[in-house]
This record gives sequence, C-alpha cells and structure tokens, in this order.
Amino acid sequence: MNRDAGRVSIFLAVAMVGVLALIGLSYDGAGQLRSLQRADNLAAEAARTGGQAIDRATAIAGGPKRIDERQARAAVADYLAAAGGVRRHTVSFPVVGGETLVRVRVEVTYRRSMLGLFGFGDTVTVTGEATARALTGEP
Repeated sequence: MNRDAGRVSIFLAVAMVGVLALIGLSYDGAGQLRSLQRADNLAAEAARTGGQAIDRATAIAGGPKRIDERQARAAVADYLAAAGGVRRHTVSFPVVGGETLVRVRVEVTYRRSMLGLFGFGDTVTVTGEATARALTGEP
C-alpha cells in the first residue's frame, strides 16, 4: 500500500489558501490605492471650488481679493455632497505669506472584498488633502 496517498490533496488545499490570500491582497490593495487617489482628487477639486468663493463685495469695491470663508465652506460641502462617497471632510483656512488659502481634507471608506475573509477588517478609511488659493483672474 502507498503511504503517500492523500498528502498531495492536503498540500494543494494549504497552497490554495495562500494563493487566494495573495489574490485578495492584490485586489483589495489596488482598490485601496484607487480609493486613496479618489480621496486626493476629491480634496483637490473641493479646494479649488472653495478657492473660487471670493468676497465679491470687497473685490468689486477695489479691495483685496480674499476668500469668503462661509461661502467657501458651503461650496466645498455642496461639491462633496454632489460627488458622493465622502465619509467626512474638514475645511480650514491657513494663512501663508499674508494670503488665506483653502485646505480641504476628506475621508473615503473602501469596503474590502476578499481580505475580510482572512481576518482583516471589512473596511479601511483613507484620507486625501489638498490646498488651493483664491482664484482672482490675475496671473
């Protein structure tokens, strides 16, 4: 009688688990990277949208072109609501060199497809951040 009978089946079963884990890591890793890229893109576009919200009354009167923070927050929130998929966002207005900028940080959640089967969490949250300056029509 052959003593090796059945050993190949056990080896293949164990090897298949490893192969499936590698496929899951590749698939979900790529999905997480796509989510990170989406978060960065959403933050950049939202910051640009906020940068367009200048204080018109002051600008028309010949004063400095500066960001209307209330309008910028509303514009960012509207853009991100329309884009969808954003879990949370924050808007801040740092001052750099005397100029007020718009900084947007967004969180996007990626739902893992395969790695959840191997004990990893079902979701992962990635963040994207971008800063923009007021658009005034001047170079």
